[in-house]
Amino acid sequence: MASLSCTLLVTAAALLTPLTAPAPAAPGCTTSTPYTGGKVGYATYRIPAVVTTGKGTVLAFAEGRHRVESDTGAIDVVLRRSLDGGCTWGPLAVVAAGKGDTRGNPAPVVDPRTGHVVLVTSYNSGTVTEAQIMRGEAAPSRTRRVFVQTSTDDGRHFTAPHEITAQVKRPGWRWYATGPGHALALTRGPHTGRLVVPADHSAAPPPGSSDTGREFRYYGAHALYSDDGGRTWHIGYSDDSYDGHDNSNESGAAQLPDGRIYFTARDQNGKSAGHRLDARSQDGGATLQRPYAVQHTLDDVPVVQGSVLQLHGQAAPLLFSAPSDPAARRAMAIWRSTDGGATFTKALTLSRKPAAYSDLVQLSGGRLGILYETGAKGPYDTIVFRRVPLTDVE
Repeated sequence: MASLSCTLLVTAAALLTPLTAPAPAAPGCTTSTPYTGGKVGYATYRIPAVVTTGKGTVLAFAEGRHRVESDTGAIDVVLRRSLDGGCTWGPLAVVAAGKGDTRGNPAPVVDPRTGHVVLVTSYNSGTVTEAQIMRGEAAPSRTRRVFVQTSTDDGRHFTAPHEITAQVKRPGWRWYATGPGHALALTRGPHTGRLVVPADHSAAPPPGSSDTGREFRYYGAHALYSDDGGRTWHIGYSDDSYDGHDNSNESGAAQLPDGRIYFTARDQNGKSAGHRLDARSQDGGATLQRPYAVQHTLDDVPVVQGSVLQLHGQAAPLLFSAPSDPAARRAMAIWRSTDGGATFTKALTLSRKPAAYSDLVQLSGGRLGILYETGAKGPYDTIVFRRVPLTDVE
């Protein structure tokens, strides 16, 4: 990375947050609301991502959308920190300011070797849409680009965004999205310490095709990884089938107890039956053991992002979160797998309310955290943080 000097990209109030050990969570604390649309200068908050630092601080990232719910426009990456396990939250900080453009798709990860928080995000001009980018109508400076930032002080400050597009985006790729949701640090096996960011892209149609590139068939999931704490990056596996059968899109990753990586992806209207796809890697995300295929035990999930998390412990389950109504974004739920993602069983439905994107994190004290979009009127009214006893999902 070009520089690790801490550029101050946070609010003055955030600078006053004490860097101390997290306080114990309040007894009976279950749900908090770190983000509410229409407050603190943003019309809508979307795209949650959450990690816990080595000090136990919970970092809740999101996109702060200035004007509307649209994926296009003036969008910042924002952050709130919790020192008590997600019960209460410090003031909002701007980590990556769009300045009228779009910065989003936060994919944070804590490097276990240094304790640094590494944040990878995506960018495009605020005046171009995903459809225009997929059709190849955006200039290189205005299309999707990829950036990395680092915090060395528990998420209080981050370096300025440093561009890594040339390292992680192939010629011919048009759309590009990191995560969204937490990235992965490998903790066992020959690639221990590797940071793996699940991502997705769209490709240009082949020469002579009458397609525009906007067709869903050109979506594909991929991974990027770093073996030096986020300084340099490489492209890992890439799903480049583009046949319209399984259209892997927004993706997540977890390391299984045997060291392999389990990848889950949204199926963006592929011809195959089902909305969730999965795959595995046994070489740290460089390649896949088999192509993405439909995970039919998650057929209740609609077309939406989902989160996956391997709980600590050799016999601990693999968890997945997403809405549980196949026809609508509602009824946020958590599934568990005791066979490494071969099958999933619904463990808990959090609410029947509208709900959309989510991210899972393991907390201390035998609890799980889930940061997710929900609301009484629509799925994007708020982003809430729910603390769940592990006994409810194991």
